[in-house]
Amino acid sequence: MYERKDAFYKRAKRAGYRSRAAYKLLELHKTFGVIKRGDRVVDLGSWPGGWVQVAAALVGTAGKVIGVDVVPLEPFSLPQVTLLQGDATDPALQQTLLTLLGGRADVVLSDMAPKLSGIREVDEARAHELCRAALRCAQRVLRPGGTLVLKVFMGPELDALLAEVRALFATVRTTRPEATRKGSAELYVVAIGLRAPV
Repeated sequence: MYERKDAFYKRAKRAGYRSRAAYKLLELHKTFGVIKRGDRVVDLGSWPGGWVQVAAALVGTAGKVIGVDVVPLEPFSLPQVTLLQGDATDPALQQTLLTLLGGRADVVLSDMAPKLSGIREVDEARAHELCRAALRCAQRVLRPGGTLVLKVFMGPELDALLAEVRALFATVRTTRPEATRKGSAELYVVAIGLRAPV
């Protein structure tokens, strides 16, 4: 049974994180070292802001974090954080990201997930479309050698999606952080070393 107020939810509340998902990114960073001090980071699907908080702490004031979501986020009083409301697949928004960053990002994070309809096939198709949208956005805004952290979902399309990621990045790992809810179909892909376009 899905228990919203589980241990990670309660820990997040106590620590001042906006969501339990903060612990997923902390674990991914601890395992793979995805974000460095001074990095330029784009966080796609950033509502309510837990990943923005973690990324902002990791990059420090010398870095930049831009959170993007279709719904507005409550502002942060952190000088290295910019929040944008919009669609990550929109080329105009991608151009805005490049302008605000002053170049390409070192890291693109995507914790995007569809609003669930309860119809498994529909939800799986929507989830994979969001993954591909994040992958296309990363190709546009990520520097060669950069890192993508991507939430994906187990299902019939996963192998094809992973093949697309492997074609673009030097090293690709899949993992399931401890803070993932029991029974969830989500996995995380950590793709390191974006290949320069041929």
